[in-house]
Amino acid sequence: VTYGHPVLRKVSSDITDFSNIDSLIQDLFDTMYEFDGIGLASNQIGIGKRVFVVDISHMEESDEESDTPLVFINGRLDNTVGSDVDSEGCLSLPEIRINVERYESIRYKYLDRNLNKHSKNFSGLLARIIQHENDHLDGKLITDYATPADLLKHGKALELMRAENTK
Repeated sequence: VTYGHPVLRKVSSDITDFSNIDSLIQDLFDTMYEFDGIGLASNQIGIGKRVFVVDISHMEESDEESDTPLVFINGRLDNTVGSDVDSEGCLSLPEIRINVERYESIRYKYLDRNLNKHSKNFSGLLARIIQHENDHLDGKLITDYATPADLLKHGKALELMRAENTK
């Protein structure tokens, strides 16, 4: 699902029926890997539920905390520290990069793929990705952080995507 599709702007709801969660998680990972992503939220595949996946195990920034693919269900930011600005891309906004200010460190409360509760601290790249994917679940996109110059630079591409999704 790309920019302009209405599901990207809706706040996703908590999952209460977990009967199809394994299938949804597999669909998320398959789609993320197919498009060479490092994170993917369920609304990016048209499903407005609070779940996203992350895998940075293949990246240099990877560490023990992120060696395996991660699943975040019904997650919420709980605590934040510091700030950092870095360039971000998004599978729903192909070939567009925007500088986004994010918290350097976060605590995130969530259920894992086995439905175990966690309240964990994350920092660096992993914290940035979690915030990016959590934004998706809240109906936010990186374009919400764009400067007027960013919007001018990417305006034509954004309009084309929006038009494609309103056919």
